[in-house]
Amino acid sequence: MSEILGREIKYVGGVGEVRARLLEREVGVRTIGDLLARYPYRYIDRTRTFTLAEIDESMETTYVQLRCRVVGKSYSGDGPKRRFVVEVADPTGCGELVWFQGIKWIEKRVELQREYIIFGRPSIFKGRVSLVHPEIETVEQALSRKEACGFQGIYSTTEKLSSVINVKAMHTIVQNAWNIVANDPAAFIDPLSEELRRRNGLISLRDAIYNIHFPQSAELLRQARYRLKYDELLGVQLTIQARRTARQKRGGGFIFPRVGKLFNTFYREKLPFALTGAQQRVIKEIRADMVSGKQMNRLLQGDVGSGKTMVAFMSMLLAVDNGYQACIMAPTEILARQHYASMCRFAEGLNIRIDILTGSSKVRERRTALEGIASGETGILIGTHALLEDRVQFANLGYVVIDEQHRFGVEQRAKLWTKNQQPPHILVMTATPIPRTLAMTLYGDLEVSIIDELPPGRQPIRTYHYYDSSRLKMFGFLRQEIAKGRQVYVVYPLIKESEKMDYKDLYDGFESLSRDFPLPQYRITVCHGKMRPEDKDAAMAQFKRGEADILVATSVIEVGVDVPNATVMVIESAERFGLSQLHQLRGRVGRGGEQSYCILMSGEKLSKEGRARLEAMCATNDGFELSELDLKLRGAGDIHGTQQSGEAFELNIANLATDTQIMELTRNDAIAILGDDPRLEKSVNRALRTLRDRHNKRERIDFSDIS
Repeated sequence: MSEILGREIKYVGGVGEVRARLLEREVGVRTIGDLLARYPYRYIDRTRTFTLAEIDESMETTYVQLRCRVVGKSYSGDGPKRRFVVEVADPTGCGELVWFQGIKWIEKRVELQREYIIFGRPSIFKGRVSLVHPEIETVEQALSRKEACGFQGIYSTTEKLSSVINVKAMHTIVQNAWNIVANDPAAFIDPLSEELRRRNGLISLRDAIYNIHFPQSAELLRQARYRLKYDELLGVQLTIQARRTARQKRGGGFIFPRVGKLFNTFYREKLPFALTGAQQRVIKEIRADMVSGKQMNRLLQGDVGSGKTMVAFMSMLLAVDNGYQACIMAPTEILARQHYASMCRFAEGLNIRIDILTGSSKVRERRTALEGIASGETGILIGTHALLEDRVQFANLGYVVIDEQHRFGVEQRAKLWTKNQQPPHILVMTATPIPRTLAMTLYGDLEVSIIDELPPGRQPIRTYHYYDSSRLKMFGFLRQEIAKGRQVYVVYPLIKESEKMDYKDLYDGFESLSRDFPLPQYRITVCHGKMRPEDKDAAMAQFKRGEADILVATSVIEVGVDVPNATVMVIESAERFGLSQLHQLRGRVGRGGEQSYCILMSGEKLSKEGRARLEAMCATNDGFELSELDLKLRGAGDIHGTQQSGEAFELNIANLATDTQIMELTRNDAIAILGDDPRLEKSVNRALRTLRDRHNKRERIDFSDIS
């Protein structure tokens, strides 16, 4: 950093000691460099001047610029209600400017019959255009300030900061800071070579910084944003691709050369149904990773019921055939037990030991599992978070499967990597990739396999959105399905009524359903997370055996419930749930051959994001489409750290949801640059280290290899 960029912000005109302390405390700005690295998040277009006739009520939330002549001045009201009114006119009409404060100051500066540039937020008052406390300056003054003729940046702020430094003052401070550094060559050492800029059509760093703060046109703003996004994403790519290359050069992946007796016997003699083409393709992709000599780091995406568990089991057989142990970690006891039952059934007649370990495992079951994996007698271990305990020690763990990976924190998943001196192969499975994982996919540091076929006989789930006013219609549909012998889930976001959240709750819903679906004709059972485990399991078992028509539950049933006879999923206050949860809950139905339905119930008033989520659910069953929308709505998460969603900390201007083309470009450029100069030692590449090192500032565990 140049000496001027490192200068404290208090030396910039308009700041001083008090404001400097406030800027550092509120938004982390300490130096001039910090200030110029904070880009506007939106802009006011001052390239266009409106006429009074063009102003309408739809513009009351925006700022506009007018050119008007002052035709009158007057006072009205008394005491605290006193106000100063300026009558203005242009060839299209008349309007008024109003001040309640600073009246004496503004009155002296407004001259009759003089033209002014007026800037502010308009409203329509008694049929006339009215602006309260607008900016006002003579035409001559406005034209003399070049930056005012383009787009005025609006910077993110806090309530405390905005009360001291308003939009105009912040813009002036940034302008004063720019004037200090504008002619300092050391402040704008460009990290990109001239050839790289030319090839990608990028403007210089100096021009980009100027035009991000003071763009004179929409095109110059576009060029500035493109250049700065490129720099940011190239820095990320240089970091990730360097680590990926290093990992691949290390090798470090177990080699499973044999397709042995266990796999072949199961595939030829025990397979309960024919694999879909997608399942066969995915198994081949996993097999290729396992013989490559590189550690596998693969995401397996497929809707609920698409056959991910079968792929996981068969790939675990490959590990055991080659003398290694495998484990699968599930987020809930119910799902772990379901996997255990399924895999024990698959393994009948095979010479393989499968054990289970959960938080509620009895002493004997726990001892058997721990001894089996420590001795190597256990080939496959199935469990929950209990697998992460220090006393869980494998003899030779070579393969790890994480099911419903969005339910685990990154540190939790990372602990499994330490169960062997050499990192095992990793397969993560999900029906809806979370934004963080999708971001890693876009970055190119995670291989992806997709099961995009449903098993024969499965029908896509039909999803509908009903408002609360259509509740009777929904109840009628439930009666029709129950009359056919089908079963129904009704899911609530809350167990009990909450004063803070106006959402449907389970207890109230149970009472309502009991009135509309009375015994003995309808049988209703309840399941929620605060029930004792044995009571919860009993309720689930009752529903699974067909002894209950309706299961009233919370999202505790999001994973691990398999009832083929259930054909309707009703989600109350659906706007309360995220896309991932909605998609997972929908996946509880459609597991048999009958047509299944998901009904999303909501209040009449929906936020823009809430409406977008519900519309997306009705439009598609595709998990990746939903994840991409989730990425746009929630952000990408911290791909180097542990945050699962929200804004990625290292991205200041780029957006993973919308800048995929730039991301692809920078990925290719980073691979080419590092392929020729892995350590960025060549003179033409040394400055690129500044971009790369921005993403290595914090000394912490690197989670970027952990899917």
